[in-house]
Amino acid sequence: LHGSPLLDAGLITLNTALSTHPSLVSLDLGDCMLGDEAIQLICGMLPPDGAKSGLRELTLSANPAITTKGWARLAIAVAHSSQLRVLNLDYNPLGDQIAGMLAVAVASSRTLEVLDLEGTGLTNQSAQVFLDMVENYPTCLRVLVLAENAISPELQQQISDLLSEGEEDEDRDAEAHGSSVTMREKPAWLPHS
Repeated sequence: LHGSPLLDAGLITLNTALSTHPSLVSLDLGDCMLGDEAIQLICGMLPPDGAKSGLRELTLSANPAITTKGWARLAIAVAHSSQLRVLNLDYNPLGDQIAGMLAVAVASSRTLEVLDLEGTGLTNQSAQVFLDMVENYPTCLRVLVLAENAISPELQQQISDLLSEGEEDEDRDAEAHGSSVTMREKPAWLPHS
């Protein structure tokens, strides 16, 4: 559905089919001119732990009409979603306040592995919050895309390095316990442009 001018009304029309589809695991609503009403519906596709199957990958790139209230609602749903692995929010005017809310959601999530915040108006302030999160709290996050933001390359590299270390620690723990775990790719880091 990427790039379709759905607006909130279009998603309302599609909502029943999308939310009851038994095998829908990935939804790309990037550049669909969505707002807060659509976010409320999308949150219904991110059910809390064990409630029902839900999305594993969600793309909401370039939907600038979503307000702080909508992003806050999404952050709460992400924090409690039992299945979401990938969240792409690139090219939305999020800013540092919304990024802070998302950091709390990521810290709470037991499943989110990839968060794309490319070109979202973030600064070093947001990067410091994410750095603090990955330094001090266990997280499933493996990839955090911060390119095209006003964030120093040094901070981006520190975050990337810490995410890589967390992955290496998990691999060592798995080997020590005799688990056969497939190696994940190293976190992607896109340099500041």
